[in-house]
Amino acid sequence: MGKVRHTDLVNLVMFFFSSQVEYWFSEIESRLVKIFGPIDYKSEILDFEKYTLYYNKEMGDGVKGILVSFERLIHPYQLADIKLETNKIEQEFAVNGNRRFNIDPGYVHHMQFVLATTKMWPHRIYIGKGIYAETTLMYVNGKWKDYDFTYPNYKEDEYKRELEKIRKLYLTKRKKFIK
Repeated sequence: MGKVRHTDLVNLVMFFFSSQVEYWFSEIESRLVKIFGPIDYKSEILDFEKYTLYYNKEMGDGVKGILVSFERLIHPYQLADIKLETNKIEQEFAVNGNRRFNIDPGYVHHMQFVLATTKMWPHRIYIGKGIYAETTLMYVNGKWKDYDFTYPNYKEDEYKRELEKIRKLYLTKRKKFIK
């Protein structure tokens, strides 16, 4: 029989994207900080539209994104509640049912990058409250490795480099909890 072990705290990450990413992020950044704590890393603006045009009808052309990391570590079980909270924020700013921005929460662990979603798919695990979790990337042999189902943007080196920076921050923060 396996022994139940302590679950590692993880680094909350959000991918925020919009056709007016800088404007909308500046509008809600303080709200995110109030709810989730201080931001300790913000990426440069990342291209997103080259991977999908899915959001253009809703948000307009030129969709770009920012990856952000939060200083405070979370327990993985909190991800469903965090996704519900970010969905609520998206809907508050929607106009005629169209979101102005999207906030995709997830977390970085030393071995994986996990995203929350409302969409069921065979490789996703139900974590409660209508939310699923997807291991989007795994960290093996010193680098991020993607899967066949990984979203195209997270397969790109540009995104993996940003997540590597967040992973390094996480490793420093988690040392406080490892005994």
